[in-house]
Amino acid sequence: MNTYEKTIKNKNIYTGKVVTLDIETVILPNDKIAEREIVRHPGAVAILPIDNSGNIYFVKQYRKAIDSELIEIPAGKLEAGEEPIECALRELQEEVGYTSNKLTYITRIFTSPGFADEKIYIFKAEDLRKSKLNKDDDEFINIYKYKVDEAFEMIKNGEITDAKTIIAMLTIFKL
Repeated sequence: MNTYEKTIKNKNIYTGKVVTLDIETVILPNDKIAEREIVRHPGAVAILPIDNSGNIYFVKQYRKAIDSELIEIPAGKLEAGEEPIECALRELQEEVGYTSNKLTYITRIFTSPGFADEKIYIFKAEDLRKSKLNKDDDEFINIYKYKVDEAFEMIKNGEITDAKTIIAMLTIFKL
């Protein structure tokens, strides 16, 4: 069965610092017309940093969209023209104050494809080297490190609920 939806009109509703909102008018496979609200996002990276003792570095920060703090792996938005690997190294330094001699691309995920085009590239960072912590002015982050078993226990008991973090953990340690 054909599931493709052809766009016949695109209207920009909002353009902000992080996202853009478009309304697309589409022709459905049954030839009916529908509208789709689409959040456009430049993409992001997430990095699972593992030190030589097997500790994983996490950040805990407040997320206004859910009005709560989350424990996550370091992550951040791609800048215009920036390659994911460059962004991963930058975010690793900005969020936890490390750089990596061994940065490995793991996978990419779409966060909410029902309404957003955000794609996150997931990396594993090993052979970490301490560097300057270059926090963004609008980020307030606490850094924690946990062993793999501790992190999986935190996922099981609901302390870690961030999807990109859970996917990175499962992909790197369970697949």
